[in-house]
Amino acid sequence: MTAETSRYADFEGLQEQAVALRREGLSLRQIRDRLKVYNNDLLHRLVKGEPPPEWTKRPRAKDDLRDRARELRTRGWTYDRIQAELGCSKSSISLWVRDLPKPEPRYTEEERRARMDAGLARLRAARDEERRETKRLARASVGALTDRELFFAGVALYWAEGTKDKPYRRSESLHFINSDPNVITLYLQWLDLLGVTPDRLHFRVSIHESADVAAAESFWAELAGVDGSTFQKPTLKRHNPRTVRKNTAESYRGCLIIYVTRSAELYRRMEGAWYGIVEAAGDQD
Repeated sequence: MTAETSRYADFEGLQEQAVALRREGLSLRQIRDRLKVYNNDLLHRLVKGEPPPEWTKRPRAKDDLRDRARELRTRGWTYDRIQAELGCSKSSISLWVRDLPKPEPRYTEEERRARMDAGLARLRAARDEERRETKRLARASVGALTDRELFFAGVALYWAEGTKDKPYRRSESLHFINSDPNVITLYLQWLDLLGVTPDRLHFRVSIHESADVAAAESFWAELAGVDGSTFQKPTLKRHNPRTVRKNTAESYRGCLIIYVTRSAELYRRMEGAWYGIVEAAGDQD
């Protein structure tokens, strides 16, 4: 007989002690330490049939959550709402309430679509307001322009939109075309800064033949502050039936072409200033 077998030979005696301790409210660990029984199988046999004391039972914390989840589900709550309310996972919620009937939708399809459209409208309105505010602040930050700043702005504008001299086509003269009234206004202010007098300006409208040519000429003449009768014959763009035009609204006024006579010297100044701007920007690296 081994020492361990000998130690536990009086099973009935140990059992009597173990049961007494169990009924006193001791846990298995406490009974083990008190009786020096370290064999778990034997220890469970000694207290077999004796319920554990209440204080050793683990609280089932999720029972309350489960009951609450089922209650909310019966009230028509979705998994998302229950999760936000209780802070538990959707998988747990699904397990707890899967035997309950699926709640009726809170909204009809038309109501749901209307709510979604209203939400999108609010989002677009907020974004539009953000755009307007950004532009307003940027506009206000500019302030008044000095002659030097206006000169540089005009040089950059002309280099982007004006006709330029090419080695294969000599064209040292200021020849500008654009459809944006604000661009035209700035260009005319730049020409005035350069000392270009009105008698050196020639205007012509370039526009689709199907548009209102007379109305376009009247608009550009008023913008430029000149008599429309002085405009040169308009350049009419022929309509290609295979092309779908998008610039057909009433606001379409074609482009205004502005040609400055005796402007070779001004063109050279403009081009030289442009390359000076480029070099100065590169020196800041």
